[in-house]
Amino acid sequence: MPRLNAVSQNAIDRLRSFKPPPSNYDMVPLSRRAAVLLLLYADLNGDLRVVLTIRAKTLSSYAGQAALPGGRADSLKEAPFQTARREAHEEIGLPDIHQSFPQPFAVEHLCELPANLARTELVVRPCVALLHSYNDKTGQNADPEVSLIPRLDAREVAAVFTAPFHNFLRMSDEDDWGGNPNDWYQGAWTQWHQSNWRMHQFFVPTRSQSVVKPRTISQEQKMAINVLEEENNPGEDTRYRVFGMTARMLVDVARVAYAEEPEFEHNSHFGDENLIAQLRKMGRLSPLRKPGDRLTQEDMEKAAKLS
Repeated sequence: MPRLNAVSQNAIDRLRSFKPPPSNYDMVPLSRRAAVLLLLYADLNGDLRVVLTIRAKTLSSYAGQAALPGGRADSLKEAPFQTARREAHEEIGLPDIHQSFPQPFAVEHLCELPANLARTELVVRPCVALLHSYNDKTGQNADPEVSLIPRLDAREVAAVFTAPFHNFLRMSDEDDWGGNPNDWYQGAWTQWHQSNWRMHQFFVPTRSQSVVKPRTISQEQKMAINVLEEENNPGEDTRYRVFGMTARMLVDVARVAYAEEPEFEHNSHFGDENLIAQLRKMGRLSPLRKPGDRLTQEDMEKAAKLS
C-alpha cells in the first residue's frame, strides 16, 4: 500500500489529535444508537480516499442510496467504533475489531466526530479510521500497491466504491478522469429544524476505478442492482450520487482533516448535538422505536423553542 504524502500525513495527524466535545450518544437509549465508519487509505499518489457503499434496493430505509458502512448498536456496552467495525465486517467483509488483520495490514482508529441525527431518529456517530500497511522488519509503510477486495453482503450492499477524500471540500473534480469536472457538486439551502441547512450532493466518478459488487447474488438482487445503476448513473458520465447526512459527515471530517473550509457554502457547526439534546428534553428519542418514525417540521419547531 502506498505511503501517505505530506498533505495526507498532516490530515491524518489532525484527525488523530481531534478531541470532540461531549456527546449525547451515551445518553440516548440503545434503540437510537448507530455508528458509521469513515475508512481512509492512501492511493498511488499518497492521497486519501474514503470507502463508500450503495445500499441494497431491498432495505427498508435509505434503499439504493450511497452510505458509509455502519448501522445500529447491538448493546449499551458496545462503543461507537465497535459498532462501526462490526457493521463494516458484516457489510463489506472488513475484519472486525476483535479479529486479527492479515499482515501487513492494520486499521488505526483516529477519532470520532459529534453525533448526527438521521430523519429516522437515529443518533449516528461518525468514526474515522485509517487502513494502512507496515513492513514487519522496519515498521514503515510498505511500498506495494494493494487493491481493496471487499466481500459484500448482497442483502445490505449493492456495491462498494471509493472517493477522493479532499474533493469533498471542492466544487469540481480534482482528478482529470475524462468527465465534466463541474458535475461533481450541487448544493442548496433548505429549512431544517427552524434554521437554514446546506444540503450537499456529490457525484463521484467511477469510470476510473473499480466498483465491487456482491459475488453471489440471486436473480432478484441482480435486477435490483441493475436498477440502482440506472438511477445513480443517468448519463454518459458514470457517477454515484452521495448526499444527505452521508455527504455532510464527509464534509465535516474533511474540514477537520485538512484544516480548510469548503469552496461551497455550508453550515459551520459539526453534527446535531444541540438538536439531539433538545429532542431528548421533549421525550422524542424514547427507547421504543417504531419503524415509521420520522422527524417532521412540527417536531423541529417544538425542539427549537426549548432552551
